[in-house]
Amino acid sequence: MNTKHVFPVFLVLLGGCVSAPAPDAPVARDPLTPEQRVAAIQVAAGADDRELAVQPLRDPQVEDLRETAQRARASRNVAVAAEALNQALLLVPDDPAVLQERAEVALLQGDYARADTLAQRAFQLGSQVGPLCRQHWETVRQVRQHELAVQPPLPARHSPEDAAQHAARAATAQAAIAEAERRRDACTVPIIERM
Repeated sequence: MNTKHVFPVFLVLLGGCVSAPAPDAPVARDPLTPEQRVAAIQVAAGADDRELAVQPLRDPQVEDLRETAQRARASRNVAVAAEALNQALLLVPDDPAVLQERAEVALLQGDYARADTLAQRAFQLGSQVGPLCRQHWETVRQVRQHELAVQPPLPARHSPEDAAQHAARAATAQAAIAEAERRRDACTVPIIERM
């Protein structure tokens, strides 16, 4: 047998045994930008002048830091906004409005877990009704919607167990979104009309 011809044939056969690399799994992308999610939070606050919104007296230094953060957000410099609000929170760690502002900046930074934590802490410390309360729960809702949006899609080849787990995760996420909506809507107190 001529070994000269056997070796190339062996390589061709061996090459046929090597499988092509598996295609990358599809990556889920959030259809909304962080800016769009923060805009939805602002809308949720509402603008009804008849609704009671308590604004505490604040330290002038804290107000300066909040204004710095607002200017930085307006110029899309979220790092400066985050730092200013972090400094404000060192002075007033339990201020629900500052916590909410920092939660929104965390969303802009793509730090959804931190946004969720800050918004829920702000709710616990603040008024359980009114515009700020709605902002807290809309923040939580936006985080839950983001989590659902980036949930990995079910692969083309999947087992029934994979499908069941995927459906269960989606159902849990939908329930969390609905709960955040319910909590947000409970923040609105019917307005008493005065004669």
